[in-house]
Amino acid sequence: MFVGVRQMTLQDAGNELSFPALVMYPTQQVPVSQGFGPYVMEVSLDAPIAPGQYPLVLVSHGSGGSHLLYRSITCHLARHGYIVAMIEHPGNNRVDNRLMGTVDNLQYRPRHLKLTTDYLYQDARFAPYLLPGNVAVIGHSMGGYAALALAGGNPWFPPEVFKPDYQGPAPSLVDVEHDARIKALVLLAPATVWFKPKAALSGVHVPILMLSAEHDPYTPAWHNDIVLEGVPDPARVDSRCVSNAGHFSFLSPFPLKIKQGGALPTTDPEGFDREQFHEQLKQEILAYLNLKLKTS
Repeated sequence: MFVGVRQMTLQDAGNELSFPALVMYPTQQVPVSQGFGPYVMEVSLDAPIAPGQYPLVLVSHGSGGSHLLYRSITCHLARHGYIVAMIEHPGNNRVDNRLMGTVDNLQYRPRHLKLTTDYLYQDARFAPYLLPGNVAVIGHSMGGYAALALAGGNPWFPPEVFKPDYQGPAPSLVDVEHDARIKALVLLAPATVWFKPKAALSGVHVPILMLSAEHDPYTPAWHNDIVLEGVPDPARVDSRCVSNAGHFSFLSPFPLKIKQGGALPTTDPEGFDREQFHEQLKQEILAYLNLKLKTS
């Protein structure tokens, strides 16, 4: 199977916002090299979807990130029987980060994942090929927050309230949209502080694969502890720490020209092989989703 790609712009009419989405899917059409910004992928633009029905996987990037940063994972999933939708979160991406740290961002992120799901299940090009109500979310960093919120988590704001020396206003519950179609989560170095209050994750009943990084100053191990201590059944969480990895090690390997620039997202702890790790990571995620989505 090969990888087909369709680019689209989705609308959040209620908030007068739009956001780009890149959808990957199985196709029988032979791919060619296609550029997407600075990245090149072997895909077929607007190719016919291969016959069959497939689970849907949503991908939520980290704060200030991009929907193109998980290519090694998403191409692998599409090649092996998934329709994968990657959106770029408005106001919290690489070119427009004005909503970082706001309540709006906490509300918009899960809302836009749900709008994407609604759109694809209603779109004549994709709906016939989607398994009904069989959706997973992969979330990295702030994307992990979005995944948990969409799957039933109830976040609180502001997060600073949980610091011992906090003297500001009392926290308030953030009104977020949930989606019962979510059947599994993959959390990569998730940001979870908004779920620290007791019972904030009591509505999350789906199985979770959760990976943390050994050297992560942004979402250290206690973020994972919030999930393990907050969900109703921690036995449904498969959690492990990736040895010697950093927070950005979950991003797909960058082209050499970008790596030579030395930007923080391209760097890893000394001795960590990101290329080798992503060969293993994409297979681990595929095996997990096959188990949770295709055998349920």
